Amino acid sequence: MLERMEWLQVSVDVDAEVAEAVADVLSRFAPGGVAIEVSGEGRTLAVGTVTVRAYLPVGPDTPHTRQRLEEALWHLGQISPIPSPTFTHVAEADWADAWKEHFHPLRVGEHIVIKPTWREFQASAGDIVIELDPGMAFGTGLHPTTQMCLMALEKSIQPGDRVLDLGTGSGILALAAAKLRARTVLALDTDPVAVAVARENVQLNGATDQVTVAQGSLEQAIGTYDLVVVNILAKVIIALAHEGLATRVRVGGQWVAAGIIDPQVDEVTTALTAAGLRVTEQQRITDWVTLIGCRPDEG
Repeated sequence: MLERMEWLQVSVDVDAEVAEAVADVLSRFAPGGVAIEVSGEGRTLAVGTVTVRAYLPVGPDTPHTRQRLEEALWHLGQISPIPSPTFTHVAEADWADAWKEHFHPLRVGEHIVIKPTWREFQASAGDIVIELDPGMAFGTGLHPTTQMCLMALEKSIQPGDRVLDLGTGSGILALAAAKLRARTVLALDTDPVAVAVARENVQLNGATDQVTVAQGSLEQAIGTYDLVVVNILAKVIIALAHEGLATRVRVGGQWVAAGIIDPQVDEVTTALTAAGLRVTEQQRITDWVTLIGCRPDEG
């Protein structure tokens, strides 16, 4: 008779803005998957507490793995406070559905809904539904920067636009752009794992005719775009500004830059302005800031 496997569920309750960072840490130890629980179906979440769960197979190495995991969370907690994780044993018969029950559709902005593939969701007229599987730690829609970018795209994209998504991660922003009726979207990331994940999500959402996913950065973006979105880190945005980010935005076109914390706003604004881009708006959720602007007519 085959021995049934037992799993160790790891749960951490954290602020939504650090949930993806915690999920990324847990994913290093959890081949059984990582889940981010948002309480309540159809909930719109900007701030608040969520639960990050991971599943470790129980075996001889489990005590050592648990120690390493707790140490990794402790180090992350030096940046932002993170409570101690809770460990619970889960039988294999229950594991298959244990993580799925914690995922519900998440509404962002007025019309965008992020839906787990196995959940039923009754869309209202005008809803834009993006299907994502869990385990994609970066780009789940929980982080304030992702939410602000989604809301900015909802306001800015016009049907037929040509869009560039730099640092696409899970592809969530590229998919939103496609479903907002952009004509074409080029989604770029330097991480080959992110590229593979984004391609899977593009196929899952039936957007392969609109969205092209490739590994790389500005050098792979040929020509100009009606809208450029960069959701990475402040230092990367500054570097891209020096490398010609403005030349990828058509004259009169729009751009969105996110992944910026409040103390970095002035430095990023200075770099973008020097590159030829104008900041027209700032959006804020807690300490995170998203800059929105245009490329003005040089004349």
